Order: sequence, then structure tokens, then C-alpha cells
Amino acid sequence: MSDSSAMGMPVFETASVTPDERKVLTATLVGTAIEWYDYFIYAQMAGLVLGALFFGPLAQSNPAMAQIISFATIGISFLFRPLGAIVCGSLGDRLGRKAVLVMTLVLMGGSTMLIGLLPSYAQIGVWAPILLVLLRVVQGFSAGGEWGGAALMSVEHAPRHRRSFFGSFPQIGVPIGLVLATLVLSVLTSSMSNEQFMAWGWRIPFLLSLALVWVGSLIRRTVGESPIFEQMHARKAESSAPLRTLFRSHGGQVLRTALIFVGNNAAGYLLIAFFVAYGRKRLGLSATPLLLICMAASVSWLFFTLLGGIMGDRLGRVRTFQIGYVLLALWAVPMWWLVDSGSLALFFVALAVLSIPLGLTYGPQAALYAEMFPANVRFSGVSIGYALGTILGGAFAATVAEWIITSFGHSYYIGVYIAALALVSLVAVSLTRERMGVDLSK
Repeated sequence: MSDSSAMGMPVFETASVTPDERKVLTATLVGTAIEWYDYFIYAQMAGLVLGALFFGPLAQSNPAMAQIISFATIGISFLFRPLGAIVCGSLGDRLGRKAVLVMTLVLMGGSTMLIGLLPSYAQIGVWAPILLVLLRVVQGFSAGGEWGGAALMSVEHAPRHRRSFFGSFPQIGVPIGLVLATLVLSVLTSSMSNEQFMAWGWRIPFLLSLALVWVGSLIRRTVGESPIFEQMHARKAESSAPLRTLFRSHGGQVLRTALIFVGNNAAGYLLIAFFVAYGRKRLGLSATPLLLICMAASVSWLFFTLLGGIMGDRLGRVRTFQIGYVLLALWAVPMWWLVDSGSLALFFVALAVLSIPLGLTYGPQAALYAEMFPANVRFSGVSIGYALGTILGGAFAATVAEWIITSFGHSYYIGVYIAALALVSLVAVSLTRERMGVDLSK
């Protein structure tokens, strides 16, 4: 069967998904959603309560600086994503994708649960922020190895002409995780007083992670190993030193994957971690409707991520990225006029429109990255590139945004910052050769 049309572009087909393929898509989606629920609970709590609870004296003397530092703890974990990507990527290239996926899920869930058990600064003093940061390091290590495994399991199980669509499923796990995190926080903030939430309610979302991880681990264990890895292993094609091979022969691709991601990741972490805190503390809006708006925007992000995956198979991965980044650069500044209006309806419109370029530059990412690397270093290549992109993009996006608004007082300066990163990513993806339909077993 031909995978190409007369013009040489893969044809998008609506063939039904087989039971085995459905199992893979479910496992990558559910596991990724749970893992990112853990990550996003922390990100949203950093904007709402962690500054006051874990940086007590500073929160009383200089609340703005305490908030900046609280957001900075989000970024600290990103610094350890490359280590997780290197370790888990090497294991994934040698031992397989499946074992690494289960390991990263358990690591993330365990560290998240322990954050929910941490004493506050008022109880143990400076040990509170130290232990918080240590657990964030474990979260970062886990996240560094998670994405590459989930992305490759979905893409390497996909029919050649549907890789972008299949690869969008672990991607939509991200907005689903954000919806779950925001829903839990919305229920808690609307059902208890602020005093109760600050005293003990904030711990509940972290502790819920234990049950979610148990479910996710069971689902992921039911999935077979990636067929591409099994073929490679049968041929004994794996490198004796895949990391050395990766950086010697594919260092340029690793850097390009990082730069392709920075615009999306920075804008995404404003939605994940910054907008709720900004609306509450700068605009005086209440937390519950802001969380509901964030949740609705996440649903929109999910839809446009799936659309981005479909477009990636129809138009090409590179072209879909280009459309998304042009839209992001154009919307990054005007959206602040709606956000600062003080209207909840316009606040939602700003975030809903933002979700369009976020989805278009996220849906085809797994397929684009998988097709950039040969099989023996693919896990390492996509994981390390992704991790570096998060450091340059989203790691300190909320911190930079808070610093910009504190220092200059003009929110649209944040939009200029996001637009600049979008243009960097647009150039990087435009320099990337389209490789739709390439043989992933080589």
C-alpha cells in the first residue's frame, strides 16, 4: 500500500484503530496525563500558596520577591530534566521504552505525594524549602525521561501515514493533566475557606497522586514494547555508546529540537502557572472562576493539539508548526489587553485564543522529533532536546513574567518576550527538513 499521494505527501486516512493500537494510545495518554497532573499541581500551587508556606519570613517582608522565588522553584526542576533525559534516554535506547515509562511514573508520583506531606516553614524552618526543592529535583528528573518514552511508544506503534495523529495522544495528556489539576483545585477552593485551604487543604491534590499513579502504572504495564525497538534489538543495531554517538553525529538536531520547543513551552507555562496568580493578585479576581477559565482553556488546548496532530499528517509537521508560531507571535501582545480588562469573559477569550497556536505547535511535535533521529539514539535525542527546550522556554517563564511585571509594570512586555521566543522557534522549525514517512526502524 502506498503512503504517498501523487504529490509525494502522505495521505491522511480515517482507518479504524486496532485494539492493540488503542491500548497503546490509552496507555500513553493516561500515563502522561497523570504524570503532568503531578507537575501542574505544583506549578499552580506555586502561584497560590507555596510562597507563603515555605518562604515565610520573606513572604511577610517582601511578598513580591517571595512570589518570584516560589515561581523559580518551578524552574529549578527543569535544570534536572536533561539529567533525567540522559539517564532514561540511554536506558530507553538500550532496554526499551516500556520499563522507563513505568519507572518515571512511579518516581513522579512518589515525589508528588511527599510534597503533600512536607512540614511548612513555620514548623521546621529552613528545612522546609530545602526539602521542597529536593523533591522538585526528583520531579524534574522524572519528567525529563517521561516525554520521550511516551512519544516514541505512540509514534513507533503508528501506521506510517498517521504518525502525527498517534503522536498527539501523549501530547493531549498535558492539557488533560492541567484540566485534572485545575478541577481538583477548583473543587477545593470553592468548598473550603481560604484559612482551611492554607492550613491543610493544599495537601490533598498532592496526596491524590498516589492513587492516580497506581492506576497509571497498571495501564502502562499492559502495553507491549515498541515494535521499532524490538526490530532494532533483534538486529543488535543499538550503539555501544549511544550518547557519544548522539552528540557526535546528531548534536545539531538536538539543538534544533530544543529551539523548536522554546516558544510553545514558554507560552504554555504562562497558561499553566502564571495567569491564575496574575488574575488573582494583580487584577483582584477570585481564584475559583480563574481556575475554571484555565480549565476551559486547557480543554481548548486539548482540541487544537489533536487538530495539530491531524494537520501534521495532512500538511506536514513543519508547515503546521510554522502556522502555529506565526499565530503565537501575532497574539502574544494583544492578548494582554483582554487579560487586563478585568472582565472574566475577555480573560477567557485571551486564553482560549492562546490555546490555538499552543495546540498547533504541540500536536505534531512527537512525530517531527521521532523522524529527526535514527532508531539507536532516538529516545536519547528526543528526550534531551525536549528537556533542553523546557529549560530555555518554560522553566523560568513564570519567573521572568513576574519579574517583568514587577520591574516595569506593563504586562504587554511579557507578550513581547513570548513573541520573541515564538520567532526563535519559527526560524528553527523552518530550518528543519520535512521527513514525513521516513523508515523509523533505521
